[in-house]
Amino acid sequence: MTKLLRIELILMGAGRTDAGVHAKQMFAHFDAEKINDIEDFIYRLNAFLPDDISVEKIFEVADEAHARFDATERTYEYWVLQEKNPFLIDAAHYVKQSLNVAKMNEVAELLLEHDNFECFSKSNTDVKTYLCDVKKAAWVEKNDMLVFIITADRFLRNMVRAIVGTLLEVGLNKIGVADVKTILKNKDRSQAGPSVPAKGLYLTKVTYP
Repeated sequence: MTKLLRIELILMGAGRTDAGVHAKQMFAHFDAEKINDIEDFIYRLNAFLPDDISVEKIFEVADEAHARFDATERTYEYWVLQEKNPFLIDAAHYVKQSLNVAKMNEVAELLLEHDNFECFSKSNTDVKTYLCDVKKAAWVEKNDMLVFIITADRFLRNMVRAIVGTLLEVGLNKIGVADVKTILKNKDRSQAGPSVPAKGLYLTKVTYP
């Protein structure tokens, strides 16, 4: 954008994720003079960008608007395949064993009753608080896949992947509801399940006022 606009600018994204995670929606803001032909600028910008990212819209916002700090909610999906699919090899996590989805959803509801998620946070992170307001957490069947959908005001590093890994342990009957309650209470990452691969995770929505 600096090259195309011929000005020095800072592009501030709505957040960051682990390497390998996908985003179906992402916002960023920057300060610049009025762009006269936005459609042409978007075309030139997309021609400049690599194939795995595309800009859909550019629009004006208030001077004080902030892509990261003004966001009120973020929604992620995690895709799990129960049958091998070579076309989704880099887009979903394959679990061939049968899963107890009802039990996984029972445990997912526990997340709505808690606000401290240190047990699902990457170790040695520099966050000031582990508090998150989870507003939705559920497994649904979609397009021959199991999809975990979670919405919160903020997420910790590795949080969704650790939650999914723990819920899959529940679905495989390796741990139960009481175990997850203990994990949440003890706030110890080592007691929770393993992090699932990044390739199955999607940022799907960022919500603003």
